[in-house]
Amino acid sequence: MNHLAHALLAGDDEALQLGGLLGDFVRGQPDPAQFPPRVIRGIRLHRAIDGYTDVHPAVLAAKAQLPPPYRRYAGILLDMWFDHLLAREFPRWSAQPLEDYSLGLRGLLRRRDALLTPALRRFRSYMEANDLPGGYADRAVLGRALVGIGQRLTRANPLDTALPVLVARQEELQRRFEVFFPELRGFVAGWMEGQG
Repeated sequence: MNHLAHALLAGDDEALQLGGLLGDFVRGQPDPAQFPPRVIRGIRLHRAIDGYTDVHPAVLAAKAQLPPPYRRYAGILLDMWFDHLLAREFPRWSAQPLEDYSLGLRGLLRRRDALLTPALRRFRSYMEANDLPGGYADRAVLGRALVGIGQRLTRANPLDTALPVLVARQEELQRRFEVFFPELRGFVAGWMEGQG
């Protein structure tokens, strides 16, 4: 899952949301001298969500829908596409309007700037320039994001041409998402209870 999903799944707790956003930018064990305990819990939740997502049958079936050479990058592509689906149908998943939610997340990142990694600070600027994560509802924004990710990868890749491949499979990917996301929400609820 990508940024919108991680923040949404963290619920209303800003520390968990911040940890969810930091999850892709912190390597190894989070340093308790650098991050408060609830932010660390959010980073761990991010990792639990990623682990659950990677082995979920609906996600594996969705990955199988992508042809070579895109299948090799299916994890990235589905993370982005699923955020696109969340953004497009945000009222189904949240009582808060998408624009307000996006502004709130960017405000959180500004307020908690001292806890951000340099990479997340750079990404925050990208978020602000592209109205993310709400901007993911717009396919043009999603396409530009895929091009940008592809340019940051060290090896040659097809991410700059992936959007039409995803659009061509949108109905099947939507069906897989409809199975997966409610189950992911159930997993997160159980994880939260189990983590005290």
